[in-house]
Amino acid sequence: MPPKSRRSAPSGLSWEEAPLAPVVLVRGGEGLLSDRAVARVVALAKEADPGTEVTRLEAAGYDAGRLGMLASPSLFGEARCIVVTGVESCTDAFIEDALAYLAAPADDVWLVLQHGGGVRGKKLLDAVTRAGHPVVSCEPLKDHDKAAFVSAEFRRARRQVDQEAVQALVQAVGSDLRELAAACAQLVADTTGRITADVVERYHGGRVEATGFKVADAAIAGNATEAVTLLRHAVESGAHPVVLVAALAVKLRTMAKVEAMAGRGGAGSLGLAPWQVDRARRELSGWSPEGLARAITAVAAADAEVKGESRDPVFAVERAVLRIVASRGRR
Repeated sequence: MPPKSRRSAPSGLSWEEAPLAPVVLVRGGEGLLSDRAVARVVALAKEADPGTEVTRLEAAGYDAGRLGMLASPSLFGEARCIVVTGVESCTDAFIEDALAYLAAPADDVWLVLQHGGGVRGKKLLDAVTRAGHPVVSCEPLKDHDKAAFVSAEFRRARRQVDQEAVQALVQAVGSDLRELAAACAQLVADTTGRITADVVERYHGGRVEATGFKVADAAIAGNATEAVTLLRHAVESGAHPVVLVAALAVKLRTMAKVEAMAGRGGAGSLGLAPWQVDRARRELSGWSPEGLARAITAVAAADAEVKGESRDPVFAVERAVLRIVASRGRR
């Protein structure tokens, strides 16, 4: 097998940059990205030596001595890739054995440590970093980073996609990254040509999250009839009032951020993607700061009501929608 480098390695790598190294730490709570990083390292190990034997260990149930046994010289001399999952829940025995292993990693072993976040095993994580082994960061993405994630999914699939389609997919599928990735894969597999907002609407327009944002869009545009109709349809389709209020809150908070920071910075300073800023600017047409404040107050009241302060949460959401419509254009 190829010789291994033991030079100092960079930390904070993305999953796409996960390298093949004697020890690789994959840390962070975003399961999809973490799994992809591990899969990439395993694939690189197989590419370096097709005969590589892959073994997976669960750190939570680890027994003393297991790592040393798996990493001991092989009778047939084949390379080995040992993937240890759940390091955030590891036993004391694993920490002890792993620290001992780090002092003298085996020449024919690739060790991948998958840590889902938290303070458990910090001594081990610090030791990996001090030794100069690569660290792959897989932290949960913020909302404004999910559009970039979707765009990258289509780019890797060599498919063109409109920015409006990216936005529509993020809104339709929601916050779960695995669902977003699956939705991207579905569109790649089931469609041809450029992916537009109409294509996304055809496949995902019926999602509850999408319906919530449609209600918010109609209310913010001042269309009371459409907003209430969409709201009642959403409720009949199973949308929970809490989800609908959340959609209203997200839209109004984004508008408030853009309105407050007008002329004082770009998308990065707002923590928003450029397309979110552009859309919020368009939606702010017809809104005064005072009207926006009243709408936000109405949604805050509805949020409290749907979470237990009202006997009729659906009515609470409908009243908030009507108050938002009424607030548009007012000073």
